[in-house]
Amino acid sequence: QVQLVESGGGLVQAGGSLRLSCAASGRTFSSYIMGWFRQAPGKEREFVSAITWSGGNTYYADSVKGRFTISRDNAKNTVYLQMNSLKPEDTAVYYCAARNGPFGTLRNEYNYWGQGTQVTVSS
Repeated sequence: QVQLVESGGGLVQAGGSLRLSCAASGRTFSSYIMGWFRQAPGKEREFVSAITWSGGNTYYADSVKGRFTISRDNAKNTVYLQMNSLKPEDTAVYYCAARNGPFGTLRNEYNYWGQGTQVTVSS
């Protein structure tokens, strides 16, 4: 069992930066694929980024590639999402998710979810 708690969301102007954190509890955090998803009002939850258990492989949606960076610290049971050059279209609730299996980008492939943190980017 893995419990996830996100933090770091907020209101930022376009072009600004935020860093999201996801603190995980559970004995096997280091073996999970960790991902970030987001859901804007009226839209489906979409994949943003994921990182393998070792941190050696990272994946990004095309919409955030080059602007967002995912990382993890297994010693702290924490995964991060550094978001730079934010745009109004990045406005969404951001969710941390954990997957006990191979890498995936689909919502239903992830076993555990956090409660979400709101990111609002003003123009």
